[in-house]
Amino acid sequence: MSNDSDGLPGQEHFGDDFDPESGGPGVAEALARCAREVADFVDAGGWGQSPQMFALVPTAALAAAEPGLLDDLADGAALTPIQQHSLPEDITGGSPALDEFLATSTWPEGVVGCALVQEIVVLPPAAESALDDALMPLLADPDAADNAARSAAENHPEKRDARLIVAVLKDGPSLTLLQLHPDEDADPFAPIDLRIAEDLAPNVVHGLYATFDVVDDD
Repeated sequence: MSNDSDGLPGQEHFGDDFDPESGGPGVAEALARCAREVADFVDAGGWGQSPQMFALVPTAALAAAEPGLLDDLADGAALTPIQQHSLPEDITGGSPALDEFLATSTWPEGVVGCALVQEIVVLPPAAESALDDALMPLLADPDAADNAARSAAENHPEKRDARLIVAVLKDGPSLTLLQLHPDEDADPFAPIDLRIAEDLAPNVVHGLYATFDVVDDD
């Protein structure tokens, strides 16, 4: 895992080693491996962390531009995640401030993807369905509905803390993973349990893709 995005390689250094637009199985596999690396890295820091962003860069390009990093790069990995600087303190998982942050974020040319990790609260399906029904009258005001849903989930007796990992490739696939907070009697040395949750956070997926939109300066 590399830190700090300063000095990322430019597009001219990429060559043909990794093409996120190819749509082949290797692209999805590379994204899945990279998302898992991000999840392992964040998990090592324990729970109670603020949201974290990662730039995804082709490993071959990074190695060519920064030979001194060769010993730190994962063998056989097509993509390398680069941890970004800490987000502002007012940004918490699932908050409107996080949405606003993504809406104003862009990447340098050398970045081909990104990942966002945040802690959230999840409910059992039955409890979530009941909550949806209760919030139905508020749907005319999206902000009010969102705030009410967040408050209700935080105070629900069946809530469970979880970590949401969303990774996207510019003009390529996306991957959403969910890591539930382990129970007290869980094996602390067991591999982390990551579950694919493609329909869990479509707005986050959209927000990450939007960070690659070309901004018109005119």
